[in-house]
Amino acid sequence: MTLTEARPAERTRPVYAPARSRPMWCAASLTVAGAAGAALLVAANRAAEWDRGTQFGLFWLGMLVFTLPAAGWAVRRSTSTRLRVAVLAGYAGFTFLPKLLRNPFGPLYHDEFAHWRQSKEILLDGRLFEQNPIVKVVGDFPGLHSTVASVSALTGISIWHAALLVLAAAHVLVVLGVTVLAEEIWQDGRIAAVSAIIYSLNSSFLFFDTQFGYESLAIALLVWTLVALHRAMRGPARRSRAGWAAVTVMLSGATIATHHLTAIALIAVMIIICLVVTVRAVRRGTPVAVPLTAWGLTLAAAALVVAWLVLVAPRTTGYLDPYLARALDQIAGMAGDGGGGGRTLFRASVAPWWEQAAAFGAQGLAAVAMAAAALRLRRGHGTEPVARSGALAMLVLGAFYFPAALLILTPSGAEGARRSWAFSYLGIALVVAPLVVALLDRPVSRLGKTTAAALLLAVGAIAMIGNTAAGMNPSYRFPGPPVFGSDTRSSIPEVRAASAWLRATQGRELRIVADRYSGLIFGSYGGQNPVTGSVTFPTYDLYLTQPGQPAPRQLIQQLSAWRFGYLIVDKRMAREVPEIQIYFETNEPVPHDGRPAFTLGQLTKFDRTPWTIKIYDSGNIAIYRFDFARAGR
Repeated sequence: MTLTEARPAERTRPVYAPARSRPMWCAASLTVAGAAGAALLVAANRAAEWDRGTQFGLFWLGMLVFTLPAAGWAVRRSTSTRLRVAVLAGYAGFTFLPKLLRNPFGPLYHDEFAHWRQSKEILLDGRLFEQNPIVKVVGDFPGLHSTVASVSALTGISIWHAALLVLAAAHVLVVLGVTVLAEEIWQDGRIAAVSAIIYSLNSSFLFFDTQFGYESLAIALLVWTLVALHRAMRGPARRSRAGWAAVTVMLSGATIATHHLTAIALIAVMIIICLVVTVRAVRRGTPVAVPLTAWGLTLAAAALVVAWLVLVAPRTTGYLDPYLARALDQIAGMAGDGGGGGRTLFRASVAPWWEQAAAFGAQGLAAVAMAAAALRLRRGHGTEPVARSGALAMLVLGAFYFPAALLILTPSGAEGARRSWAFSYLGIALVVAPLVVALLDRPVSRLGKTTAAALLLAVGAIAMIGNTAAGMNPSYRFPGPPVFGSDTRSSIPEVRAASAWLRATQGRELRIVADRYSGLIFGSYGGQNPVTGSVTFPTYDLYLTQPGQPAPRQLIQQLSAWRFGYLIVDKRMAREVPEIQIYFETNEPVPHDGRPAFTLGQLTKFDRTPWTIKIYDSGNIAIYRFDFARAGR
């Protein structure tokens, strides 16, 4: 890794001044700031547990206490290369703290239960590509799970702690990877550092891309694949180009073995780069080796992705299609006369007004920054063809950030929009960073420089707060009292005890029918194979059937044929409304009108149904064993 200190035009200036670098003062100040920031983050979590309402202010104060001085040290002209890398690595480590402190002892987010179970099954049974009952396609992409299981086997630590090590390393690699990629384009260490800091402001950085999920590792692979691609295109000799080309193909293969969406996004970014270098080769006389190398590596990576999706993971298309189709239908509904299909941002959110305002303000700031960066880029960026092409490609990539705002307004498209921002924000970071450095260098007086730095830091703070608020609900960011229908707070000891009882008395890998939230616990800690319903397998019709009415005969036959043995009933469904407005799955035919969708009679009718036998009841959770032979009689 080589981080230059200044642009080529500034080589006449002294760029490395050991006397002014002050590494000891930097280490001391950031250590104090890091300790203070971590203490404030812990205080924010404690305030959230007691529902005091001060957690938002404490959290962002803790983040800014470390982020602002770290950004200052990284951008200083006198900061040496090694010190800048150390500051960025420390910054990456600190930004891993919010998610680490949120759940340091086990899975919490919805997908974490699936990945935790998959990694544990690999460690116990040594088999890859086993189907996961929580997220169906997880088993087809074993990159993260096999890595975590390997670390756990080699070190003897638990699966969860092995995952934390892998995720922390990946988080650091993302920050350093963005830094190196920016330097490949701009040849300036300060711009590279600013690019990494701007990228860390995206909505997924603090919580989503630090969770135990395959995208958390795949993002790092994507960034370093782009680094290798740029170096392959710039290779001064055939041997150098061949070496980086091999690294590019290897990393792209690792990406598709880890996560489907990240691999697809990688191919999309590589195609953008290919198109830009091809146009410039035609119009500007870029050496023909550059577009040939770019297209060759892109086609090789695309072939790997297509082969994996067709031969190894053919279920992926069916898994992704419904989300996109429903999002398009909802967009059409919003555009129609009725205006239906949309969602209200921050509906019933407990986030303070200033977080919500920052969420809208961050999008406006991003648009203004991108427009200014585009105007500045028109004036040219050196003569090096790969660097110029890379900058223009990142501008195109960053422009895709804004159309995703249309998807964020739909219930089905919101998740995809948030995931896309982790990729498109990379383009924003790399083209806006030179503008930031230019604004810092423009004022002549010390007062002017201080004012410019303060304004830029304020803009960065608004972007960090607003993007995070727009991308992650408070219940994901903070602990608190149990909330039914929350992916993070619905796991109460009663549910875990029931799952432990079923596993201890009946065994593991049983086929069970459950709701979304019970299914998470029974499918992970309980080691069972839950189904929560779908259009082709509507198990939720068991719960919807009115007392005294027969259950759908075809569904009973389907359950019997597929050897489902147990039914889980959470009676809270008759008393409370799910926080995320989902009982079973996103396309469920269940009324959502602000009232519980079930009556207690619907949920207790199984006590009198001849083909269900109650074997467990803890008050809220009841477990029934199916006896389909009696249903036939």
